[in-house]
Amino acid sequence: MRALQQMSLNGPQDLQLTDVPIPEPGPGEVLVRVRAAGLNYVDISQSRGTFAGGPNPPYIAGIEAAGEVVSVGDGVQLAVGTHVIGVSIGGGAFAEHLVLPTVAAVPVPAGWNDEQALGLVVSWPTALAALRPLGRLTAGQTALIHAAAGGTGQAAVKLAKHYGATVIATASPEKHDVVRALGADHILSSRSTDLAAEVLRLTHGAGVDLTLESIGGPTLETSLTATKRVTGRVVVTGLPAGEATITNWDLVYKHQLHLIGLNIGTLIQHTPQIFGEVMAELFHLIATGVLTPAQPTTYDLADGPKALTELDSRATVGKLALLP
Repeated sequence: MRALQQMSLNGPQDLQLTDVPIPEPGPGEVLVRVRAAGLNYVDISQSRGTFAGGPNPPYIAGIEAAGEVVSVGDGVQLAVGTHVIGVSIGGGAFAEHLVLPTVAAVPVPAGWNDEQALGLVVSWPTALAALRPLGRLTAGQTALIHAAAGGTGQAAVKLAKHYGATVIATASPEKHDVVRALGADHILSSRSTDLAAEVLRLTHGAGVDLTLESIGGPTLETSLTATKRVTGRVVVTGLPAGEATITNWDLVYKHQLHLIGLNIGTLIQHTPQIFGEVMAELFHLIATGVLTPAQPTTYDLADGPKALTELDSRATVGKLALLP
């Protein structure tokens, strides 16, 4: 089968299209014929060796895929022919076939195709977990959502509006129309030289109740400054712009707020009950028509390095998919 292998830790440019044997499912596993593989910042982090516990090259890249179950291992009740979406944090998704544990294979919702389902086990649960069980967002509160034109950002804007929040979104100016169509109340340029001051102006100096911090680097300081003292929450979900430094002095004397880290894989591992509640809520929102499918931007599998480079440069909008 065709697969994209990461050959070094020098970044996605060292992905190489190769032929490898089709894997076989073991007990409790399913073999999926991949119809679409989702691109995520995790893939970029793993390609540079900055993802904690990430795989060592050479490895088949990609953590998210959707497709058709074509064979099952012992003890599996899932029927051959079922279409599923799943995550394999150790890689393997950028290929024509992927083995998944049955517990990690979520059925594609009725009326959705495999491409549209990408994000249901990464972007959407990350956004919902950040907003609700961790961020404790309620109607009437204000949320600041960075990278609002990205896959997780778009999900967060839609969900926050559904739950009755006022949304302040950030994105580069050429993406503002996309974010406006999602229902954001205020849209600020992510290139602003004083983003925190603009947020404070919009909130009459109080700051927002909740910030979804997905950028890292100097943006973390912006997020802390723009969030309410004492009762405000900042949920950190990513760091594509690099690491930031915050000290205990900062938290005691400068940014007195709730600082929360979220990694969806860790949440699944350590609090499966919360993840189950998040997924149940997502499928309820799908069943009631609140969440509807969207079509990702697609690339051929061979164009994976190009697609990941564009994602890394923040030149893309919404979900991206590779088609084996």
